[in-house]
Amino acid sequence: MKKTKAVSKKPTRKPASKVALKGTISAKPRKAELCHFAWNKIPVEELNSLLGRQLVVGQSVMLARVLLKKGCIVPEHSHPNEQLTYILAGALKFWIDGKIIVVHTGEVLTIPPNMPHKVEALEDTVDLDIFNPPRADWMSGTDAYLR
Repeated sequence: MKKTKAVSKKPTRKPASKVALKGTISAKPRKAELCHFAWNKIPVEELNSLLGRQLVVGQSVMLARVLLKKGCIVPEHSHPNEQLTYILAGALKFWIDGKIIVVHTGEVLTIPPNMPHKVEALEDTVDLDIFNPPRADWMSGTDAYLR
């Protein structure tokens, strides 16, 4: 009797988007330190007329408070950083993994590394984005796709 090897079918992942961002991971690790912040004391960085953000950065994680006005579009992009998005107020429509997902107040979306996604604010929205590792391009201001 002839032995045959079992062929396992692994799910295929889409190739990285043509808009995969470079420079989103810092080569130099940050120092871990104890810090206490109030959002009202952190200046809002105005990226364009519909988009602003505030950042708190730790050693291996970043918390961004993102302020999107209705109609704001974040163009399709991907990054090697894992992302969690928690909607504090409003709603965001995501085009991701061949699906459209609307995330409302009180809901969370997890985005694996290197997964292309595009976003539209369906209403004025405040969300918290958590990135691991921190987004080096956001810290350095080299995130031209948002400006």
